Amino acid sequence: MPSRRTVLAATMGVTASLAVGTPAHADDTALRSLISRMPLAEKVGQLFVTRVYGHSATAPDQADVDANLSELGVRTAAELIAKYRVGGIIYFSWAHNTRDPHQIAGLSNGIQRASLGRPRGLPVLIATDQEHGIVCRIGKPATLFPGAMALGAGGSRTDARTVGRISGAELRAMGVNQDYSPDADVNVNPANPVIGVRSFGADPDAVAGLVAAEVTGYQDSRVAATAKHFPGHGDTAVDSHTGFPVITHSRELWGKLDAVPFRAAVRAGIDAIMTAHLKVPALDDSGDPATLSHPIVTGVLRGELGYDGVVVTDSLGMAGVRQKYGDDRVPVLALKAGVDQLLDPPSLDIAWNAVVKAVRDGELTESRIDESVLRVLRLKARLGLFEEPYVSRAGVDLVVGSAEHLATADRIAERTTTLLVNRAGLLPLSRRTHGNLLVVGADPASPSGTTGPPTGVLAAALRELGFTATVLSTGTAPSAETVAKAVAAARTADAVVVATYNVTAADPQQTLVEQLVATGTPVVAVALRNPYDVAQLPVVPAYLASYSWTDVELRAAARVIAGRVSPRGKLPVAVQRADDPAQVLYPVGHGLSY
Repeated sequence: MPSRRTVLAATMGVTASLAVGTPAHADDTALRSLISRMPLAEKVGQLFVTRVYGHSATAPDQADVDANLSELGVRTAAELIAKYRVGGIIYFSWAHNTRDPHQIAGLSNGIQRASLGRPRGLPVLIATDQEHGIVCRIGKPATLFPGAMALGAGGSRTDARTVGRISGAELRAMGVNQDYSPDADVNVNPANPVIGVRSFGADPDAVAGLVAAEVTGYQDSRVAATAKHFPGHGDTAVDSHTGFPVITHSRELWGKLDAVPFRAAVRAGIDAIMTAHLKVPALDDSGDPATLSHPIVTGVLRGELGYDGVVVTDSLGMAGVRQKYGDDRVPVLALKAGVDQLLDPPSLDIAWNAVVKAVRDGELTESRIDESVLRVLRLKARLGLFEEPYVSRAGVDLVVGSAEHLATADRIAERTTTLLVNRAGLLPLSRRTHGNLLVVGADPASPSGTTGPPTGVLAAALRELGFTATVLSTGTAPSAETVAKAVAAARTADAVVVATYNVTAADPQQTLVEQLVATGTPVVAVALRNPYDVAQLPVVPAYLASYSWTDVELRAAARVIAGRVSPRGKLPVAVQRADDPAQVLYPVGHGLSY
């Protein structure tokens, strides 16, 4: 492993000229000198952030070698860096990058060693999607926090900053120096299939305050925060992974709604902003996705919002950016729009060669490439990567999943659980009168790195609180036979706790819950994801919203059910009536307590 002294010497005083925490307009002399000595191919490489399979930079499992050869044309992360000189790597659990904290730290060190060992070697931005809640790439034993909408229900900027600070510290200890979080979308569409609980809520000012707080927390731990998805993905009914959404907001509405959290992120000194693969005709009527739009990226984000930091695309493998142009055109058009980092193209070889060709053909100037390389290197310098690119086992042991961090996550979660309905004071349940519980309901696949299934986690937490709890998983589409079995079990229980998941009209979950209530046994429902479930099930006497089904949120819901803590969360989104969506059933700010 190259020593700290070797790294410093190789970068010719970069850290002395651009210290950690200095603004983007600090003295760039050393960085510009570095760029001037880089061949075009290396400059282009710095603009790419790509996936790579395997738990090790040099010795991945054979299945991961095969996947790398098939998709990237290399065997290992080290070979990837040698061939393309990429400036960034993104970790995924499905790419087998995130087995455990020590392995992650070793992979990170191996990636940095492979890059810094090359001629003119540079440190690598290692990124992941650690939003918490339903989107996490690194699970237990790392600390997992409530997701954004849960934090929105808690309403505490202090808690949001704490999440950023602790999450950032644990990521940094594992060698991950950029997080694609927080989500700055204002979720005003209950049917949004891709954002939903990943958003802090529907009030732009509340979302803005929490975004800025979480950004500051990540900065406290020297991890680059990334606000997404500009210019706003909160009012879509289409998932940009699989389709091409259109935002129909007027320019005035966009400025009052979607733009507000991004302005706050810019004021907070956000390190990076991620673009969205969607059309916003009010900002650009060309029909191009925002990622490829010069009017949006350069005109609005850089010009109107005054942002001069790193702009990264959302994944270039998503359908929203691939429907209009081929994979060879997308990266070139993104750079022409004003983007700096090209995230995870479906074919790195096609994308990398397309950018090199565009420069050699004169479609892109080398000075345009230099602008983006400079922004990327500024970020690496601000994060201290030229000085401290490596991490240690001792650092992992000291920081990741510490008892203090885990306890903090539990306390924050307790402040987010929202009590929506509590007829006749059913909650909290007493062990004396409702000691024998039946826990039933949906069991969606657990978010990465959590225990699951959710009914089992809820039951275990209730047992720890002194209840007897029997589990019957009924799934998201219970059959008539399953419903009958649950109803029979409910007749012998003192109370039923039923977990619901994204309930819609004529959903079999409705039949299950209605028949459970009809038994006369008290029923407590927990919305595992979207709080909108409550509108579809008006017969339920007590309803909680947990905003996700990770362990930390389910444990908090159990403590609320048992009365160990009082519910304190307030709805960060409005819930409309199921029979008349024009009418609000529960407004923003609704939330009961004991």
